[in-house]
Amino acid sequence: MTLFPYRRRGALVILLAANLLLSTPVHAMLEHAFLYFPIRELAATPADAGLSYEDVSFAAADGVRLHGWFVPGEPGRPLILFCHGNAGNISHRVRNLWLFRERLGVSVFIFDYRGYGRSEGKATEEGTYADARGALAWLRERGWAPERTIYFGRSLGAAVAAQLALEAPPAGLVMESPFPSVPAMGRHHYSLLYLLLGWTIDARYDTEAKVGKLQVPLLILQGDRDTIVPQQMARRVFEKANEPKTFHLIRGADHNDTLEHEEAAYWSTWRRFVDGLK
Repeated sequence: MTLFPYRRRGALVILLAANLLLSTPVHAMLEHAFLYFPIRELAATPADAGLSYEDVSFAAADGVRLHGWFVPGEPGRPLILFCHGNAGNISHRVRNLWLFRERLGVSVFIFDYRGYGRSEGKATEEGTYADARGALAWLRERGWAPERTIYFGRSLGAAVAAQLALEAPPAGLVMESPFPSVPAMGRHHYSLLYLLLGWTIDARYDTEAKVGKLQVPLLILQGDRDTIVPQQMARRVFEKANEPKTFHLIRGADHNDTLEHEEAAYWSTWRRFVDGLK
């Protein structure tokens, strides 16, 4: 008995699998299975938190229709452009909006990426960048120049905010739980699976490669018990960044509960950053 027939059969299976994975629908499906977890239904609005707000429909840079909320702050205070993470939608950040208004007195514009909430389309890396560009264009029309705006991104949103900061430098950039890149995350969490299938994912969100090109004040917020983006990954991003920069470690915080630990220190760090901007 020879093993060659089995080898040929195995090679054929691999070739068929490769051809399948190279097809665009499967390629995109795998990318979405790893990266994007949108929810369409809105669970709340800022009004549920007692906030006045404007319901905003606007266009991404490539024309896709998007949805967001503008929450006005105190006169003379800056604005935060909020790029959320890869799961849920803007309605799951209503408490964040209330805290920004209550603790810092700032205005906030938060928007949903394509495919999230009421925004049309389907998320891709380039699509999320186009979405952020569209949000910034809407703000410019309202008189909010980047120089008066702080870009804030959480997790995947940190990568979106970093890309936008390269294109239109803001007054400051705040990244919470930023990861170096999608390949770095893939190798950390799914080393074997990423070795086999990582080549099927086009998205890179390579913040580590971009942050050293930025010339804006930077604040990184990071939980010391983050099981999704470990502390050392956020520090990799921080080490590549230029001064002025600050790294604030939130003791006891995992990835999604940063607001529930050392609240006084968290918000005093935010306030020092905001008030220290020119």
